[in-house]
Amino acid sequence: MPPPKDLDPYADPRAFYGAELRRLREAAGLSQNELGERAFCSGTYIGLFEAGERRPQLEISRALDELLGSGEHLQRLCRLAQTSKVAGYFADAAELQRRASSIGSFTSMLVPGLLQTAAYARALTRSAHPFAATDFIEGHVRTRMERASLLDSPTAPVLWVVIHEAGLLLPVGGRTVMAEQLSHLAEQAESRPRVVTQVLPFSAGAHPCLHASMTLMQFTDAPAVVYTEAAYNGQLVEEPLLVENYRSAYDLARAAALSPEASLDRIASAAKEFATR
Repeated sequence: MPPPKDLDPYADPRAFYGAELRRLREAAGLSQNELGERAFCSGTYIGLFEAGERRPQLEISRALDELLGSGEHLQRLCRLAQTSKVAGYFADAAELQRRASSIGSFTSMLVPGLLQTAAYARALTRSAHPFAATDFIEGHVRTRMERASLLDSPTAPVLWVVIHEAGLLLPVGGRTVMAEQLSHLAEQAESRPRVVTQVLPFSAGAHPCLHASMTLMQFTDAPAVVYTEAAYNGQLVEEPLLVENYRSAYDLARAAALSPEASLDRIASAAKEFATR
């Protein structure tokens, strides 16, 4: 589990939550493992909360308040720490992406968020929220573009993306937007050595990832996790056996995909088709 580390409890709400949890746990004379056992989670999970490396959850905070006799203290801090620019169901995954050493992504119909252009992200957001105000749409677009700055970090993770060929052909936002998006996708793969893109062709037929989009995040100091997403919800998968199943499915999809070089040719071809229609 993460060793205790000194945090500035006033750095942000998550750090304050972690500092308070550690204070209450130590006052109760419990180790991280002991508290985890009583809360039906692992000591590692408690350690991640205390280190400010995981966004606290209301259900576990309620259990911890009961165990530590702290009223609703941790629950109130949890609500404060859960404030996020991204959708609540994606907030944990967004935070984990920043810590990951590698990110493996499979998408069946869309370009992954970290590689989207503003126009493409805008068209997607508008399709999901057709009656939303412009400020709402633009806020989502800005947040997505801010997340993409992760790839500019000196410690950027290796991003290995597998996109089904269908994702190159779906005209999100129209021909001009798609031509720009696909050109951007190719440029990112060519200019960033830590970004690898593959296309899974229609000729591959059925495959284990056919029914889901998934993101596999691996870390140097923690077990791998998987994030799966649908239209209006997502799920973080941490159970080791399920994570391994997703990892196997991702590896099979990657093996069935075109080589990175052939994939760039297919992306460029699709971009040209949209530009010249």
